[in-house]
Amino acid sequence: MTREMLVSAYRAYIDCLNRQDWNELRRFVHDDVRYNGIEVGLSGYRTMLEGDFRAIPDLRFRIELLIADPPHIASRLRFDCTPIGTLFDLPVNGRRVQFDENVFYEFAGGRIEKVWSIIDKAESAADHRTLGHAGSVMPLSSVIRRTTRPYQPQPWRQMEGAHQQIHHHHATERHARRG
Repeated sequence: MTREMLVSAYRAYIDCLNRQDWNELRRFVHDDVRYNGIEVGLSGYRTMLEGDFRAIPDLRFRIELLIADPPHIASRLRFDCTPIGTLFDLPVNGRRVQFDENVFYEFAGGRIEKVWSIIDKAESAADHRTLGHAGSVMPLSSVIRRTTRPYQPQPWRQMEGAHQQIHHHHATERHARRG
């Protein structure tokens, strides 16, 4: 594919996603597509996208940056949306959020064969709009800061749970002795 053909195919693919024309997806995506190194196949890729649109009914892919070097595309996609529940395992619950995705594609036979994707959470931190005002945009980084705790290794969580059980057991014993 020439650079112009590649760019045209990619823009048509993005249009297909925005229209949610899942029957048309096969025109743009290889049957054995790999997503972040894992073979998901066309059906798995479609299922992933359908799930994205269920979770984010107003989802729209907007190309912010597009670089083509056949057979590769590099794109920065911008999202401004209102997920109905969680987004990236974070409870946004209908609040409007903005985030970006940096994604690279490799085409083979005129269709997307490989996809490498990463969500850019740092860029959303640069959003200068404030939270708490009606109609304001919540940058994804604000959701992360408000909902995440420092990482605790799994053994510590197990110890913490055991500590809580021991504390509860001792409290129950004390209460039984008083009664």
